Amino acid sequence: MSKEVKLAVEPRTEMGSANCRRLRKRGLVPGNVYGHDAAAMAVVVSAEVLNPVIKSGSRVVDLEVAGKHDKAVIRDVKWDVFGRYIEHFDLLRVDPNERVTITVPLVLKGTAPGALGGGILEQPMHSLVIDCLAYQIPDSIQIRVGSLQMGEMIHVRDLVLPEGCHPHAQPDAIVVHVVKLQVSEEETTVPGVAEPEVVGKKPTDADAKDEKKDDKKDDKKKK
Repeated sequence: MSKEVKLAVEPRTEMGSANCRRLRKRGLVPGNVYGHDAAAMAVVVSAEVLNPVIKSGSRVVDLEVAGKHDKAVIRDVKWDVFGRYIEHFDLLRVDPNERVTITVPLVLKGTAPGALGGGILEQPMHSLVIDCLAYQIPDSIQIRVGSLQMGEMIHVRDLVLPEGCHPHAQPDAIVVHVVKLQVSEEETTVPGVAEPEVVGKKPTDADAKDEKKDDKKDDKKKK
């Protein structure tokens, strides 16, 4: 279950891209709060306050806006292209007892034996959309791969989800598997070595015939 932390934000009056850039230069992060039959609200919070909340992995927060408290889910966080700082965030107001649909990360645990025996561990699916009660949102879903051999895989249907959580994905979708390392022919073929020319090489029959033809031509010219 996701940890619940407190997050106090302030209403925001500065709108537009230019104003948001100015806020970031002052160490503030713009965001929006919406949902639960209430009007959307533009908010702002200090990066020093927001960063620890986001990095803690918490998904549910006890949100305070201008003295009013709500439960909210961290719906979206937009980082700069280098992942250094948060540019924007969205919070979704929720009732702790209502179901929400949210994306959670899939985290691999352990080392697959098949990956140590010439295989490669591939993870086609890095996150999973689930629905669950707001207070049951997991920080992540852990997948133990310590027994995966070459050619084996884990599907969505094999995942161990927290009680009350339902996946929004095909049961037979592959989450992680161990595949054989493919080596291309170019990597396995040894380049051919050119045969060196031998000085004084014994003439072949073909060479002898060519020489006889040349001799006959010379005789005709002399006559």
